[in-house]
Amino acid sequence: MKSSSFAFVAAPVLVTVYGVVRLLDGLDGERGPGLAWTAGHLAFFASLLLFVPVLWELRRLAGRGAFATVTAVCATVGVVCALVQIGIDLVVGALAADHDDMSRMFSEVQDVPGVEIAVYAAGPMLFFLGLVVAACHLAVVRAVPVLQAAAVVLGVLAAAAGLDLLPVAGLLLITGLAPLARRSAPAVSLPA
Repeated sequence: MKSSSFAFVAAPVLVTVYGVVRLLDGLDGERGPGLAWTAGHLAFFASLLLFVPVLWELRRLAGRGAFATVTAVCATVGVVCALVQIGIDLVVGALAADHDDMSRMFSEVQDVPGVEIAVYAAGPMLFFLGLVVAACHLAVVRAVPVLQAAAVVLGVLAAAAGLDLLPVAGLLLITGLAPLARRSAPAVSLPA
């Protein structure tokens, strides 16, 4: 199985895992530090890494044109920014003694000029925007059914509406992306 085939399923599944673990971590009224914080963030980190081959496979399915390429590049830059954010979250979670210590550390990191916009705001948005644009582009060029693209768009909108909706977002992304795993699988040659 090609890595992008696996990624079409695994990336959104790991979004769902992160969302569920995040909800469980917050049952006591606080999130992190601890095992749930670390496990959830590792799942999301892996998900983001897996979205890179997904984005580039979406580019291929859209015809590899300039628009699809710019979309994939912008979305990949967004993934890198989000990976930096999750990396910071993991380090802070590992170093912090308690939730108050985490808050202090996050404030220090976010006070560094440019970090807030690049790592916590605009940067990661490029990934989500790129995923929406790629899904819509595939629907416009009729490479995927409109409902499949709509599931991806709704998944991104659910994530944007609030992190507590990440399990729903992941399920919608699975609905929209998993069917593409078959299309990105390598062709099987039949014996002569």
